[in-house]
Amino acid sequence: MVSIVNKKARFDYEIVEKLEAGIALVGSEVKSVRAGHVNLGDAFCFVEGDEIYLKNCRISAYDKATILPPDELRSRKLLLHRREINRLIGKSREKSLTIVPLSMYFKGRRVKVEIALARGKRSYDKKQTIKDRDIGRDMQRQIADATRRNR
Repeated sequence: MVSIVNKKARFDYEIVEKLEAGIALVGSEVKSVRAGHVNLGDAFCFVEGDEIYLKNCRISAYDKATILPPDELRSRKLLLHRREINRLIGKSREKSLTIVPLSMYFKGRRVKVEIALARGKRSYDKKQTIKDRDIGRDMQRQIADATRRNR
């Protein structure tokens, strides 16, 4: 199962709520997603009218496509129920939250995007995240060394 993860979003934002959305793609883009040629690093979601779109998500052109490939950075519509869209729009405007994509994956034959309502982290929160990650890595290293010595 192919899963593309946006690591930058989890570092830069504090995740408040997650949601699964479909995405409108053309045929050759689906094949590129299946091959893993997707970059979610700079991607974000924005509201235009009554719809939510995914912007700056780079889906590389499928090299075996027979027709002209679509633009790699085009805006792609996210497929959600009307009540979900209205709730997301309301929360993003009311509480100064942003909508960011966390991952893209297949569920059956369909491509899904995990999006989240997120609040931007401050620089001291990011430093704490780095510190916690380093502590966890050191603990794992010490556990591995202890188990190697006990053999």
